[in-house]
Amino acid sequence: MPSLPVFTGTGFYAGVNAGHAFPTGSGGFTDPTYGTVTGGGRSGGFAGGQIGYNYQSMPGSGVGGGVETDIQGTAFAKADAAYLGSTPYYGVRPSLDSFGTVRARLGHAFDRVLVYGTCGFACGGGARSICAGSYSYALPSTDRTVYAAGGIEYAFTEKLSAKVEALYLHLGRGTNAATYYNASVPAFYGAGKQQSVLRRLGLV
Repeated sequence: MPSLPVFTGTGFYAGVNAGHAFPTGSGGFTDPTYGTVTGGGRSGGFAGGQIGYNYQSMPGSGVGGGVETDIQGTAFAKADAAYLGSTPYYGVRPSLDSFGTVRARLGHAFDRVLVYGTCGFACGGGARSICAGSYSYALPSTDRTVYAAGGIEYAFTEKLSAKVEALYLHLGRGTNAATYYNASVPAFYGAGKQQSVLRRLGLV
């Protein structure tokens, strides 16, 4: 009797993904000049597509990994109101409307299951804040960087698999930008401190 073919994950792939981003904290931080800023967290969904190549060292179980690149569009909710004391604090950091990553994946395959870690580089950006014109100092860059964590992927067939992974998106953790106080409003303007974690569901 002929033996059944052993599954291998080696090959090119393409697919779609969707997920949700949420802040790792409340969005608050301490300004070195004026004190504690409260509020300002934001979250939302995103969706996009990816392509990549997987390599498995041997059919069945073995070391597996590859490279992947993707791009996503975001739909983040408007940030909650932020305050410095009882005075409004308006963020001048640009929105994140889209981002893409280029990452390596490395892990171990157990038949149709691949448990892996992933890391790499990403960039993204968006529109300037509507408050940017009220800020008297240099504005933050629209660029972003991304760290990636890991995930798990399951192959239903040789042509269809699904995965769940987490990415850590660095949205300017800390900043050297000064806070500006406009007494005529009155209001504070600043870059603030924002960071998000992305939980992504992918179908490839």
